[in-house]
Amino acid sequence: MHLADLTSHDTFLEGLPHQTFAWLREHDPVHWVDEQDGAGFWAVTRHADVRAVGRDYATFSSAAGIRLEEMAPDELEGRRTLMEHDPPDHTRLRRLVQEAFSRPVVAQHEDELRRLAVEVIEEALTRPEFDFVTDIARPLPIAMLCRLLGVPDSDIDHLVALADEMVSNTDPEFTRLVVDMSDTGDFRLLPFRSPAAVEVFDYAQELADSRRRRPGEDLITTLVSATLSGRPLTDLEFKNFFALLLVAGNETTRHSISQGMLAFIDNPAQRRRWVEDVSVRRTGTEEILRWASVTIHFRRTATRDTELSGRVVAAGDKVVMWYPSANRDEREFTEPLRFDLGRDPNRHVTFGHGPHMCVGAWLARLEIRVLFEELLPRLADIEVSGPLVRLRSNFHHGINHLPVRVRLR
Repeated sequence: MHLADLTSHDTFLEGLPHQTFAWLREHDPVHWVDEQDGAGFWAVTRHADVRAVGRDYATFSSAAGIRLEEMAPDELEGRRTLMEHDPPDHTRLRRLVQEAFSRPVVAQHEDELRRLAVEVIEEALTRPEFDFVTDIARPLPIAMLCRLLGVPDSDIDHLVALADEMVSNTDPEFTRLVVDMSDTGDFRLLPFRSPAAVEVFDYAQELADSRRRRPGEDLITTLVSATLSGRPLTDLEFKNFFALLLVAGNETTRHSISQGMLAFIDNPAQRRRWVEDVSVRRTGTEEILRWASVTIHFRRTATRDTELSGRVVAAGDKVVMWYPSANRDEREFTEPLRFDLGRDPNRHVTFGHGPHMCVGAWLARLEIRVLFEELLPRLADIEVSGPLVRLRSNFHHGINHLPVRVRLR
């Protein structure tokens, strides 16, 4: 069996390497991968093992980084967010925003989100052909996020462009300094080694200064007035928190919506089912999330010698959880390669597992459900009308462009 190169961003331009993941789950579920520019890592591909690594933060730490990249100590400290902390520090940082993203608080935004979704959808549907990503999936999550942050609508396009350049730092469509093709040393202390992070940090500083002068009822005010162990966040802690919110609250949901739309195009019976049977919309949202598996991997580092599925993992080894593989694990899911809106139970790990489970999970669920509740009943038909362009990344399972042709009811 020829295994796809999981270290290569180009591998994912053709979609997720499901054959490789299936072989690894069956024959070598904790598989050693050599790296050209790194120490190598253990690829964890089964659902049960991914969950075990995700919840055992004492053995599998986030503190040395969550991506394949190995960072020098000053890089790690300069780019550290709540994601690169273990409890109890992670817990204290997470608590700063947890209430704002809790299920009951998120539910209060449904009417506003539905209005935004209708505006975006109706604008796109004035044309029989359009790019689903740029015209629908891209604008909705960032518009909602900006309302939570207290950012004016006039800044939305600028912020989403900066977020794209920063997090999509492996794709030449979005950045002139592609990390594996260019020298990004000048930006190594910034998020994603990206020059766009300079502008993101400048924008964050302006927001912080503004809220200190004039507090509001938004997440920026929450962060600038917050304290950790009796002290306020440092400027760097605040800026990194803002950069994380900008990426996590925008990119992942956008790609989930795009992948969900592609699944509905490829499975018209399931599309009709969503429209005709409202009872499957809750389980259907979870199935979209499982199917999309937008975050492809997260890394942990072993703090001690341990064993995982029969493999001896040494202290200091990188241990990488591959979520799309876990979400297609035959040991957990019946017919995992079938897109099934009624799938229940559905213990997908799209949001991770354990203390690092995505803080924005309830908002993402709401955005996906509302978007498709408003869009699909308007469509008599939808088909792909041009080349689909995937994101060049082994970190995010994204679609850059999804040209579609629609026929309205």
